[in-house]
Amino acid sequence: MSKPVLFSGIQPSGDLMIGNYIGSIKNWVKLQDDYECLFSLVNMHAITVEQSPEALAKRSLDFVALYLASGIDPAKSTVFIQSHVPEHAELAWILNCSTYMGELNRMTQFKDKSQKHEHNINAGLFNYPVLMAADILLYQTALVPVGADQKQHLELTRDLAHRFNNRFERDLFKVPEPFIAEAIAGGRIMSLQDPTSKMSKSDSNKNNFIGLLDDPKTILKKCKKAMTDSGDVIEYDIDNKPGVSNLLTIYSVISGKPVSEVIKHFEGKMYGHLKVELGELIVDYLAPIQQRFYEIREDESHLKGILKHGAERAREQAQKTLQDVQKSIGFVLP
Repeated sequence: MSKPVLFSGIQPSGDLMIGNYIGSIKNWVKLQDDYECLFSLVNMHAITVEQSPEALAKRSLDFVALYLASGIDPAKSTVFIQSHVPEHAELAWILNCSTYMGELNRMTQFKDKSQKHEHNINAGLFNYPVLMAADILLYQTALVPVGADQKQHLELTRDLAHRFNNRFERDLFKVPEPFIAEAIAGGRIMSLQDPTSKMSKSDSNKNNFIGLLDDPKTILKKCKKAMTDSGDVIEYDIDNKPGVSNLLTIYSVISGKPVSEVIKHFEGKMYGHLKVELGELIVDYLAPIQQRFYEIREDESHLKGILKHGAERAREQAQKTLQDVQKSIGFVLP
């Protein structure tokens, strides 16, 4: 691969929402010409939590279709489902055998998820970061987009890459760097009902986020219900007016106007005006993505064809890395 490799994986859980699009997908679309991008639907990670088989299968295809509808181009980027590339699991086992229990015990996400899923604290949940390391290292990835909750996992990935490179005195793995996406104007996209928390696609309260497939009526309703703050002046003040500030941020990003211009537009108006206009803006913004999604999703055989081709492309690189690692550790290749 002549260009730097960028790998991003997303779990098929919850509902892809506007925060995912603004904070991630929109940026990845721009990067396709400058990087060798691999976008994986990481369904093996998803089963660390119990899933409905039917819902998981449908959501997996929905997520991929939304990626494509949002502008991810399978002619430029490799789009595939993780379980279609068995090298992920094979490398994960090898990496497991060089990962220390103490390293995994320190992972805060395991502790957080264990509290949320007390009835199913499984080995997969504990080893999750090792599979993530395999996802990344298989493709000699240079850059990995990570949020705050994944920084520990990337550090473990880097440690494992160094560990193998030092042990065998050669560059078996490229040591990946975190990729910092283009900053969102005004800050992060926060929950509509709790503007002190980040908007999440897995939130059990669907009023907290705008789903990419929400219909116009639902979008308008959610915006009207969005939490604002005391007072009646529309201004950006993240400490004292987190609710209004969040709505201004979303409006700014979608409209492409700076926050200062948005504030001037709403000068002398009430919070209700901001909510209604924002809802209408989001409806118009998502309309072409939704239309394209339903067109793609309707032709499931074509969608699966894209995924098959993506998995074949991914396996070309994955097999090279895995075989190199296998030979290094003494496995006899067939």
